[in-house]
Amino acid sequence: MTKTSSFEPVKLSPLACVILAAGQGTRMRSELPKVMHPVAGEPMIRHVVATCADSHADRIIVVISPDMKSAEDVLRPHKCVVQKIPLGTGDAVKAARDELKNFNGDIIVLFGDTPLVTAEALQSLRRVRKDTGASIVVGANTPSDPAAYGRIVLDKSGQLSSIVEVKDATPEQLAIKLCNGGIMLFEAGKLWPLLDKLRNDNAKKEFYLTDCVKLARDAGLSCAVAEMDSEDVMGINTREELAQAEKLMQRRLRKRAMLAGVTMTDPDTVYLCADTAFGQDVVIGPNVVFAPGVEIADNVQIRPFCHLEQARVKSGAVIGPFARLRPGTVVGEGAHVGNFVEIKNSEVCEGAKVNHLTYIGDAYIGPKANIGAGTITCNYDGFNKSKTHIGAGAFIGSNSSLVAPVKIGDGAVVGAGSVVNKEVEKDSLAVSRGRQANYEGWAKKFREIHKHKK
Repeated sequence: MTKTSSFEPVKLSPLACVILAAGQGTRMRSELPKVMHPVAGEPMIRHVVATCADSHADRIIVVISPDMKSAEDVLRPHKCVVQKIPLGTGDAVKAARDELKNFNGDIIVLFGDTPLVTAEALQSLRRVRKDTGASIVVGANTPSDPAAYGRIVLDKSGQLSSIVEVKDATPEQLAIKLCNGGIMLFEAGKLWPLLDKLRNDNAKKEFYLTDCVKLARDAGLSCAVAEMDSEDVMGINTREELAQAEKLMQRRLRKRAMLAGVTMTDPDTVYLCADTAFGQDVVIGPNVVFAPGVEIADNVQIRPFCHLEQARVKSGAVIGPFARLRPGTVVGEGAHVGNFVEIKNSEVCEGAKVNHLTYIGDAYIGPKANIGAGTITCNYDGFNKSKTHIGAGAFIGSNSSLVAPVKIGDGAVVGAGSVVNKEVEKDSLAVSRGRQANYEGWAKKFREIHKHKK
């Protein structure tokens, strides 16, 4: 058995990856296919595909069930093949035969419900194959609770002899701590003949891919083991395990961001997506959520309790606290978006300020414009979304309503409490509110009347 550690890409023969994703996932209690459940904002199967791509795989084939056609859109441009009847892992790999029948090199078989698998883990299989010349290399681990895992049986010389599934294991074999991690590497020319020899004379009446090890040994082929971290081979079968995988993935993403120059004052409360992109010297406060599609440039401050999705924030901007950036938002260099501000499908240009209690939707906020507290862009009339244009240096007074479509010119001022539904020319003042009237002594009389009613 060989244990590997440091990551050094292995460039040997061509590599193909076959990802088994046809499992029913009944324990998830969901109409959504198991491998389509998200981890860090991405369907878990896409994490596996990305790892295969990072391992320089020449071909990536995904085996799905007949009712998973929707997964093909998520997995493009990679080829999907269908396992028509669920007859076990060995039968599932056969579904990829036509795509790989002329492939020469290494074929790694792994599972679509293991989103934490790393390129290093896959490369460890190739390093062991290079060092040992084995026709099969199995990824193994030593879990804290081995109860449900197949056991790795080694011969007297320490070489892999067989893999025994739990339901077929003897008491002596169940005492073995080293377990099958599910990932297997095959010499391509040996895989298909071994699959043809598989039999389903086992407790589950299925064709086990793991039986290829014993068949290979019986044919005089060598088999080896590469030990991996249990986290790398963690499979997801329940919602509880999904939550555990999310927690582990978040830990990885936070570490990657901090190593790249991001400061997090309370990392455990920051939630990232797999595609969240950061520049350097970004500072993130507690309780911030990044949904998919967020790009943050250098020197941005994101204060506590913000939520960002499909938004882009340029260098030097300040966001929050308690701000929500919705899809289509672009915040310019040095702009400020403050507390209890919601922005959707809008551009807030360089140096502009939207500091509090404001809704900006389908709008353009020009450079150095200032939007007062309580301002809203009335962008939806019940049927159509319309645009609000606020020019450079404009000042919008507090508690104003801008009824789109409307344009506020450069340098214009809108008086507090105004409802604006016509264009305001450059450098003009717009005021639209009822005239104030004061009635002397009215409040005192009002109190006297109501005092006698008690």
